[in-house]
Amino acid sequence: MNILIIGGGGREHALAWKLAQSPKVDRIYCAPGNAGIAELATCVPIDAEDIDKLLAFAKENAIDLTVVGPEGPLAKGIVDLFEKNGLRIFGASKKAAEIESSKSFAKSLMKKYGIPTAEGKSFISYEKAAAYLSKQSAPVVVKADGLAAGKGVLVCKTIEEALDGLKRIMVDKVFGDAGRKVVIEECLKGEEASFLAFTDGETVLPLPSSQDHKRVFDDDEGPNTGGMGAYSPAPIIDHALQETIMNQVMIPTVRAMAEEGRPYKGVLYAGLMIHNDRVNVLEFNARFGDPETQPLLMRLKGDLVPIMEATIDGTLKNHKLEIDERPAVCVVMASEGYPGSYPKGLPISGLDKVRRMKNVVVFHAGTALQNDAVVTSGGRVLGVTALGNGIQDAVSLAYKAVSAISWKGAHYRKDIAKRALNRIKAPAKVGIVMGSDSDLPVMEEAAAVLRKFGVSFEMTIASAHRSPARAAGFASDAAKHGMKVIIAGAGHAAHLAGVLAAHTTLPVIAVPIDSSALQGLDALLSTVQMPPGIPVACMAIGKSGARNAGILAVQILALSDIRLASMLEKFKEEMALQVEEKARKLCTCA
Repeated sequence: MNILIIGGGGREHALAWKLAQSPKVDRIYCAPGNAGIAELATCVPIDAEDIDKLLAFAKENAIDLTVVGPEGPLAKGIVDLFEKNGLRIFGASKKAAEIESSKSFAKSLMKKYGIPTAEGKSFISYEKAAAYLSKQSAPVVVKADGLAAGKGVLVCKTIEEALDGLKRIMVDKVFGDAGRKVVIEECLKGEEASFLAFTDGETVLPLPSSQDHKRVFDDDEGPNTGGMGAYSPAPIIDHALQETIMNQVMIPTVRAMAEEGRPYKGVLYAGLMIHNDRVNVLEFNARFGDPETQPLLMRLKGDLVPIMEATIDGTLKNHKLEIDERPAVCVVMASEGYPGSYPKGLPISGLDKVRRMKNVVVFHAGTALQNDAVVTSGGRVLGVTALGNGIQDAVSLAYKAVSAISWKGAHYRKDIAKRALNRIKAPAKVGIVMGSDSDLPVMEEAAAVLRKFGVSFEMTIASAHRSPARAAGFASDAAKHGMKVIIAGAGHAAHLAGVLAAHTTLPVIAVPIDSSALQGLDALLSTVQMPPGIPVACMAIGKSGARNAGILAVQILALSDIRLASMLEKFKEEMALQVEEKARKLCTCA
C-alpha cells in the first residue's frame, strides 16, 4: 500500500511511526511532514489545508489510503473531496467535523441528545455577549466558536478577565474568523481527561484513557497551548467510569450524529471533566489528539492499517484493539516564547543519544532540516515519549531523555503525569475484594458509590478457597496501607468475608452474590453465620447489597470526616426529594 499522511506535527510523526510497522505498507508520503517524519516517509511540500493539491498528488502517486491528522483539512471537506474522487481516506466528513469546528454546534447537539456538558450560551453579537457575561459569576469559560489551534478556550477567574478575553476574541479577532461567534459557559470543577475511540458510524472501539496538559507552565499555570504533554492511562478513569463514558458520551454522540444526518467515521475525541462519579464533555475533536496520540500509539499493539480500513468500510465490529499494559508518558519540549512568538532555525543537540535509549521515541512536531542538521521550526518542537513498567518508571525515563536534548531557550513542563502519580500514591480508604472477576458487575455498584463521595478505593480479586494466602495477606496488610474498611463480595460458599475478617481488625462488609442454582441464598446464609469474635456486616444479595455496602463504608468513614458527613446529609436529602417527586407524580396520575 501507498499511504499519504496529512500534517506535519508530533501526531503525524506518531502515525507515520505506527503505520510504518505495518506489513501492508510499502511506501509512506507525508504532506508537509517534518525532519523526524522524513526518516520514515517521503515529505511532500504541500500545505495540509491545500486540499486540491493534495487530491492531485494522491491521484498521481496511486495513494491507497490517506490519513488526515489535523482538524483544518477535515473542516475544509477533504474527506468528502477524496471520496467523491474514489479515494479511500481516514477521517471525518465536513459535516461530521463540525463537532469540532463549531463549538456552538457541539453544544446544541449535546443539549438536544442529553449528552452531559456544562450549561452555556452562544453569541454572534459582542454587545449581547458582554451584557450576558456581566451578569454571570466567576469563574467562567469563554470559547471561540471555530478552530483556534487549541488556544481558543479561555478559563477566566474573574468577570473582568472574561470581558477582556471576549473583546480579544470578538473585537480584536486574535483568533481570526474563529471568533466571529463565541460560547460562554459555566466553569466545571474536577479533573480533565481525554477519551478517544475509533468509530465507523455504528461500532465504537475505545482507545485507552489519557490526560493532556494544556497550560504552558507547571501546576497548570499560564496560557493555554496545543498541549505540553500527555500520558496514558489516566488513573482517574477506571473500568466502571470507562463504561459510563462509553454509555453516556461516546455511543450516544455517534448515534446523535447519525440521527442528524452527519454519520461520523474516524476518530472521535472527547475532552472530559470528571468530578467524583460525574462526567461532562468539555469539547469534541474530530481527529487524533496531539499530544495524546504519541503515548496512545506507543501502547497500541498490532497493525493500525486494518483498524483504519475497517473504520472506512463499516466493519469495525470485527476488530479489537490490543493494548500494551505498560503506561506511556509524552513530554513536549517547546521553543522559547511559546505559545507566543518564538525563534526558529535553532540547532537541536542530543537526538542521536536518545535514539539509542530503549522504550523511548522522540516524535518531532516543529522541526526542519537545515544543512543536514535538525533545527527548530515551530512552537512545540519535540514530544519525548517513553514506555515504563509503571507510571513513575515511564515519567523518569521520559525526563531522562529530555535532559539529553537541548537547544537555546528550550522549555518544558516538569510535572507531566503528576496527577497520576499523586493518585497512585494516595492510600485507598476502602478495599473492595471479590472472589472472581465474574463478580465485577455487582461490585462495581459499591465502587460507584465510593466514587460519588470521592472516596479512594482499591479493587482486587482474592478467593478464600483458591488463593487463601492472598486473601489473608490482603486483609493483614490493609490497615498498614491506610485502608479503613473492607468490602468483600463472593458467591457459593462465600467464605471470603469471614477469611478477611479473621485476619484484620478493620470492619468488613459482605456482599452475597448470586452465582449458583440457589440464587445467592447459599452465599447469604454462609455470610450471615459468622462465628463469635469474627463479625461481618452482611448486606442484601447482589447489586443492591453492593450499593448499600458502599454507603455503609462511607458512613463508617464519615465518623471521622466532616466532609463526608456533610455529603451524606445531602445524599439523604436528595433521596427524600426523589421519593416526594415520585409520590407527587403518582398523586397527579390518580
